[in-house]
Amino acid sequence: MTFWALLILTALLIAAFLGYAMFRGRKNREPAATYDLRVYREQLAGVDRDLARGVVSEADAERVRTEISRRILAADAQMQAQTDQDGPPLWANVVAISVVAAVLVGGGFWMYRQMGAAGLPDQPLELRKEMAEALRADRPSQAQVEADLPAAPQPQLDESYAALLEQLRETVSTRPDDLQGHILLAQHEANAGNFRAAYAAQQRVIELSGDAAPADAYSHLAEMMILSANGYVSPEAEEALKQALQRDPRHGPANYYLGQMMVQVGRPDIGYRIWIDALRVAPPGAPWVEAIYAQLDDLAFRAGVFNPPNIPAPSGPSREDIDAAAALTPEERQEMIQGMVNQLSDRLATEGGPVEDWAQLIAALGVLGEGQRAIDIMKEAVDIFAGDTEALELLDAAAFQAGIAQ
Repeated sequence: MTFWALLILTALLIAAFLGYAMFRGRKNREPAATYDLRVYREQLAGVDRDLARGVVSEADAERVRTEISRRILAADAQMQAQTDQDGPPLWANVVAISVVAAVLVGGGFWMYRQMGAAGLPDQPLELRKEMAEALRADRPSQAQVEADLPAAPQPQLDESYAALLEQLRETVSTRPDDLQGHILLAQHEANAGNFRAAYAAQQRVIELSGDAAPADAYSHLAEMMILSANGYVSPEAEEALKQALQRDPRHGPANYYLGQMMVQVGRPDIGYRIWIDALRVAPPGAPWVEAIYAQLDDLAFRAGVFNPPNIPAPSGPSREDIDAAAALTPEERQEMIQGMVNQLSDRLATEGGPVEDWAQLIAALGVLGEGQRAIDIMKEAVDIFAGDTEALELLDAAAFQAGIAQ
């Protein structure tokens, strides 16, 4: 009730100010003939002063007084006519003010009923953060979400592929410790759209791999869980993402899904920062980069960022370039790769770039057999990124890959 009382009082105050302006304008409105009367009276007084100084004769002064008096009478008649007809009557102003007040109060009430949230308490930033943490801690598990989802239609598979998949299932079931068999089973279950069976097989892959399980293994597990839950990132999927990022903090798919989870629990600000950081170190041609760009503007708005940084798409060969290269002869392919490497080298020499591009260039030169050129580029990159431990580690890894490590 306090809110509605303030709303109505505000509308009435606005109407009162408008009504005051209307009445004041009506009261202070002065006909144009009033100004003419003041001028003519000044002229009469001026004639008397000129006559007293002897500037004009008595006859001329009388003739001028007669003309000015005639004009005064005409102006006075005009003023009387304008006073009788000027402006609306008082009752019209009262009606107009009443209509304005009704429109302001009633219109404001209707608009808030349509667009507002009556009864919603204040939600300060700290409270929203606490609510997001509570939502994150109490959100449903993977099993609960899967149980609530409607049964997914069975995928239509080619008969020969379905027979091979069934054979693979039977073989793996008789060989529970076959790591390669479980890897194949997880992959083909996912290809067939059986995501629950896929992540169950992937869990066995991680168990058999032990501490040697790479970041990709955990990222694949999380992705299959998320697909099985229709895009929902469960606590179990979040734990798999954390395991992937512990092994590789720059793992793109894991960062993508982790940002998506933060959006789901009401923290778009954290999700936005995760995606921006992931884009800065994204490898060329990564499919998850396009998914981030497609949602980044909307996420920036939800995160309260109205001037997002301009992060260019990562340089390097696209999927189309790779497909086109597959159809070339070895000589043509070598020439195309050489051209792309030279283009990257020229860009870094003139415009600079992130350390990932320098590492990519060093590794590519090693593959092409241009060891001395790779060494020169390595020295230049070390000078540029001196003092940046992570960048130097990435450059050392590229130098090792290129075969020029000391």
